[in-house]
Amino acid sequence: MNAIANRKLRKPSSATVSAQCACGRVRLEIDYPAFWAWHDHSRPTQLAHGAAYATYVGVWTSRFRITLGHQRIVRFEDKAQHTARSFCSTCGTPLLFERSRSRGMVNVPRALFETRTGREPRYHIALEESPEWAYRGEPLGPLKAYPGVLWARPRKTRRAAGRRPPLAG
Repeated sequence: MNAIANRKLRKPSSATVSAQCACGRVRLEIDYPAFWAWHDHSRPTQLAHGAAYATYVGVWTSRFRITLGHQRIVRFEDKAQHTARSFCSTCGTPLLFERSRSRGMVNVPRALFETRTGREPRYHIALEESPEWAYRGEPLGPLKAYPGVLWARPRKTRRAAGRRPPLAG
C-alpha cells in the first residue's frame, strides 16, 4: 500500500505542475496532464477534509513526485476500506489518497495546485453520501451589506386563500 515511499524517483517530464500544503513544508509535483479528476462525496473524505466533498486529481505513481518535505508526511491506513490518506504533520493538510485496488495511482486534492492540472473534474463518487446541508445548486443572491457574500433565499410558502397564520400567543 505504501508505493509512494518505496518507489524510485523518475526524472520529471518537461511539463509539470506543482502542489503544496498550507504551510509550504511539503511540496508535490505531477506530470501534466493529470490522468483524471473527480469529486468525492464519501463519508471518509468528508471526515478527512472537514468538508461536504473533496476534489481530487488522479495521477500514475510514476508521474508523481514529492519534491520537498517527505519526512513531514504522516499516513493513516484504513484497513477496513483498504485505503490510505497522507497529511502534512506540521499543518495537517490532506495530501494524498490511495486505494489498494488502484495500486499504480495516487490521488491529490485539487485545491493544492495553483495552476491547471490538465483535467476538469467530471465525475462524482458516492454522491448519495453527500450531506443534506451541502450546496445543491439552488439560486443565490447577494446578501445586503456583506460584499462578496451570497445566500440562498428561503423558499416562499403559499398560504391557502383566505387563511391567516395563527397568532402567537
